[in-house]
Amino acid sequence: MTEYGDIPQVSIIICTYNRSALLVKTLQSLTGLENLHRAEIIVVDNNSPDNTAAEIKGFIGAHGAEMDIRYLLEPVQGLSAARNTGILASKSQIIAFLDDDAIPCRNWITTIISTFEERPEVMAMGGKVAPIFESKRPDWLIKPFELPYTIVDLGNKVREYPKRLHPCGANMAMRKPAFDISLFPLDLGRKGDSLISGEETWLFGQLQRQGHTILYHPQMAVDHFVAAGRLTEDWIMKRYYSQGISNAMKSEGLKGNLLLLGKTAAKIVYVMADSIFSRSRGRKLLNRCRLESIRGTLHMFWNRKRESAAG
Repeated sequence: MTEYGDIPQVSIIICTYNRSALLVKTLQSLTGLENLHRAEIIVVDNNSPDNTAAEIKGFIGAHGAEMDIRYLLEPVQGLSAARNTGILASKSQIIAFLDDDAIPCRNWITTIISTFEERPEVMAMGGKVAPIFESKRPDWLIKPFELPYTIVDLGNKVREYPKRLHPCGANMAMRKPAFDISLFPLDLGRKGDSLISGEETWLFGQLQRQGHTILYHPQMAVDHFVAAGRLTEDWIMKRYYSQGISNAMKSEGLKGNLLLLGKTAAKIVYVMADSIFSRSRGRKLLNRCRLESIRGTLHMFWNRKRESAAG
């Protein structure tokens, strides 16, 4: 339990859906963390049909005396809805997110708290994410595919995130005032088995436009499980197609739609040119995936246009 009265210094939010076995491993990993007494843990069950609720309640029964941990049920399907529930229930001014299949390093909490204390200009932070492959890493999984698989390593120095990059949901933390700007948008993000994403990019884009500092810290590190079922060409192509849909969903207004179409046209030209020189299996697959992303964007754009015309 916390040693700082009723207000913990960091709220750790773990949203989960239908992965009780992996979740238990994540929860068990928390017991060995430094400064666990300075944190509260909020586990948000996004209406899982498996035995998730029973597993969480069993863990709380066994370890509730050692840590400040709560179970919440969010019946509205979607990762954004679950995250927002955790945020609204949190007590701390620092909110940290951990995936239900991620294992944080021992000094994860210490790094988050000390960084926010020492650097008041930092609004959000993230760090390394190393893969735990359930099966052998495919030979086609080249560097450009690492980000879709949430593999992150920007080096061993503390630095601001470069343009177009930001912390990922498996391992990120923010000051609570970041959510005064907005909570996570409910139309974006995973829902059940859907691969729609974009909610993190949207929120971090809001922070960046307001000039807030977003920091990468190599000592804020987690290991992240990658299921064998995701290590297939079919899965990664579906992931890119869904990303294309997410990109279209984020565009708003005439200016936004024109910009989207311009970027999509440029992508088509780039992929066609790059395909001429692609020889390896990984590079050929990458261009097929890029075309799937373009297809997803155009599919979403034209469907939305038809719906708008229909009133």
